[in-house]
Amino acid sequence: MSLTIDPQVFAEDAVSEETRRLNAWILSTIEALPDTWSVSPAVIRDRRARGLGPFPMEPKCERAEVIEIPGPRGPVALRIIRPLAAARGVYLHLHGGGWTLNAADQQDGRLQRIADQAGLAVVSVDYRLAPEHPYPQGPDDCEAAALWLVREARALFGTDALAIGGESAGAHLSVVTLLRLRDRHGLLPFRAANLAAGCYDLALTPSARRFGTARLVLNTRDIEMFVRHFLLHGGDRADTDVSPIHADLRGLPRALFSVGTRDALLDDSLFMAARWSAAGNAADLAVYPGGVHVFQSFPSALAEACLARMDEFLADAMA
Repeated sequence: MSLTIDPQVFAEDAVSEETRRLNAWILSTIEALPDTWSVSPAVIRDRRARGLGPFPMEPKCERAEVIEIPGPRGPVALRIIRPLAAARGVYLHLHGGGWTLNAADQQDGRLQRIADQAGLAVVSVDYRLAPEHPYPQGPDDCEAAALWLVREARALFGTDALAIGGESAGAHLSVVTLLRLRDRHGLLPFRAANLAAGCYDLALTPSARRFGTARLVLNTRDIEMFVRHFLLHGGDRADTDVSPIHADLRGLPRALFSVGTRDALLDDSLFMAARWSAAGNAADLAVYPGGVHVFQSFPSALAEACLARMDEFLADAMA
């Protein structure tokens, strides 16, 4: 595990022609769509579920199953994709979408890949979404799911080797969940954290503040709006339960931080990876030239390289 960063990855000539073409396509596609914030989050969710947004619509996994567990605010749905052979471990997945959008069934392709490539049972959490269910409801659901998994993993999946992770807001919720289990329950049950393009400082890091208006999946205004929805009923942006970059990070599992250089949340990963390592935890930082926010969602050589590294990281952590 290494935090060594090659400055060359930030250079313009490090960006491949394929990545340049993809970014131009993403920008033109999103600019042709209505302003994201001209409609309600519920409408945006419906459009994305029907494949009308910028993201490719992934086919649903035929072997996925959905169960419900008790949560502090009512039932929490979990979407489970098991590997074809005996599970080597269990991956608790928290989806992205600014704490406001998306659902547990909208990344089946990537989660089935983890099940098949890393040999893990994947449990994706359909946590409550803002603004209808603002902070702390989403994090509460994730905490409940993690505690359930700690109790039930051995009986249901034949293993108690656990990993956690997600992308964007899901990476944020993964770190918040790790901290809650450590601080509220005295538990350190996860061996690894797979953290892609997380938002760890809701007061906004420099890259988030300075990104501007370019509609490359996520821009400064989008982040501000997502935070506003998430903290609709209040919440201190410096609170470690809201912005985990301010937390004492000691005792947390090995982590892989993945981010692209054209991501508004670039600094969040750079800063959090450094703090993770400084706290004595194993950390690896993978920076991808020209990658936009959650570029892993768009088929490309860059996405394949990132996904393959994640698969390898998770498989190795469960060994």
